[in-house]
Amino acid sequence: MRDIARDVGVDPALISRYFGSKEDLFGAVLEDCGNGADLMAGDRATFGERMAHDVIYGPRKEFKLRWLLIMLRSIASPKAAEIIVRQSQTRFYEPFTDWVGGVDAEIRARLTAGLIMGLTVSRDISGGFNLTADQCQRLQKRLASMLQSLIDD
Repeated sequence: MRDIARDVGVDPALISRYFGSKEDLFGAVLEDCGNGADLMAGDRATFGERMAHDVIYGPRKEFKLRWLLIMLRSIASPKAAEIIVRQSQTRFYEPFTDWVGGVDAEIRARLTAGLIMGLTVSRDISGGFNLTADQCQRLQKRLASMLQSLIDD
């Protein structure tokens, strides 16, 4: 806590006052990662098209990579891992699973999220897909179909 306080130029007692423990501070940092509400915004009938377009043509999401790095570095700590699991469940997977609904909602939500996250991270760390415009269109069409089929019951 002292190192964090020094890095941001405040008294350690101030951090303790507002956040309590290191674990509470870490939880607050994770809350700032977002909750995936953008996945659930919009018409379900166009989910696949919207998400595929964002994955293929959306801007690089530097801030998402920073959050991913924080989580990957922290997962070795049992306390941090517990917080990550709890927050990802309550802030993302449970609401997304409820939104997906229907038979095997948990499975379909995990597959959808994994496909989107995996392709987006791959795109962002490699500087793009390195495909022609035609290949990007074909990739978008296939991805849209896959994502929509996972959402439709």
